[in-house]
Amino acid sequence: MKKHRANVRQSLRPEIIRQSVNQTSGYILIFLLIIIFALTVGLLVAVPVLETQLKRENEEELIFRGQQYVEAIRLYQQKRPGSYPQSLEELVKEKCLRRPYPDPMSESGEWNLLLIPPVIGGPTASAQAGGGGTDRLLVVTAAGLKKISRPQIVGVVSSSPDKSVRIYDGEEYYQKWLFYYGQAPGKKPQLIYQTTEK
Repeated sequence: MKKHRANVRQSLRPEIIRQSVNQTSGYILIFLLIIIFALTVGLLVAVPVLETQLKRENEEELIFRGQQYVEAIRLYQQKRPGSYPQSLEELVKEKCLRRPYPDPMSESGEWNLLLIPPVIGGPTASAQAGGGGTDRLLVVTAAGLKKISRPQIVGVVSSSPDKSVRIYDGEEYYQKWLFYYGQAPGKKPQLIYQTTEK
């Protein structure tokens, strides 16, 4: 009888162990699923926050780089009074700018350029040309610059049409964030857009 009881106990042990292992495996699986769900929800919340933070950092970089070009054009004006650079590379050659800075908001890195519009004949032509006024600015792509004879670059503007996170100078689109020499606070120039097709 004692032998029989011992045999029954020994035969039940593996089955009890198997049931215990199966229950533990089930709990571990449920625990892992809960962890994966929590991580997924955390990522869904974190990704937009990280994207916004990255966009804000790029906006700060856009402002810094735009102001570097304004300062470079100011230095160019000091070296060559009354004249403006005809390309951004000229600012580097004249040692007014350490190196060319790409547009951080556009994939290509190319800026749109702000130019003093060419003056076409007439009695006020010489007054407009000599004044170097920035009441009206021509917005040209880098490719479109080649089609203009003797361009006068006064600044840069991002080529990105995206909406910004912050508002800069009353504007919420990057292609409206203007950085140009002679910029007066609160006064905005009339922009004349020239596409590459013209």
